[in-house]
Amino acid sequence: MAGDFNIAALARAWIGTPYLHQASCKGVGTDCLGLLRGIWREVYGQEPELIPPYTPDWSEPQQDERLLRAARAHLIEQSLAEMTSGDVLVFRMRKGAVAKHLGIVGESGAVPTFIHAYSGHGVIENALSAPWKRRIVGCFAFPSTSLSGR
Repeated sequence: MAGDFNIAALARAWIGTPYLHQASCKGVGTDCLGLLRGIWREVYGQEPELIPPYTPDWSEPQQDERLLRAARAHLIEQSLAEMTSGDVLVFRMRKGAVAKHLGIVGESGAVPTFIHAYSGHGVIENALSAPWKRRIVGCFAFPSTSLSGR
């Protein structure tokens, strides 16, 4: 949790938002990065950097880990064993591909869940099942809101 904000609750408020590539507007449309961007704006007031246009394949043809690098630049990396509600998970959708999906941990513990914007489904909360767990390449916490000056 970033300061007094319940990140998982903020993410759940986006459930039902349609999937829309490159969008970040609760109730209107978002993709997985847009979900994180929207939550970031709710917590910190503005995004940490301008997001350039991106394609659905991210930077896969170049084998550039743009999403993972951005997560490491703006979030606090931690071990998956430390995963808690409100953390950001970064996924590699297939072996050898770049990381290009992310979600917010809804529940941790015995029956973990995550909230994400998924093409064809919109923003949903899913079980963090074995097929999803094996795709995780990073677990990150939001920085404290005291770092943002708020």
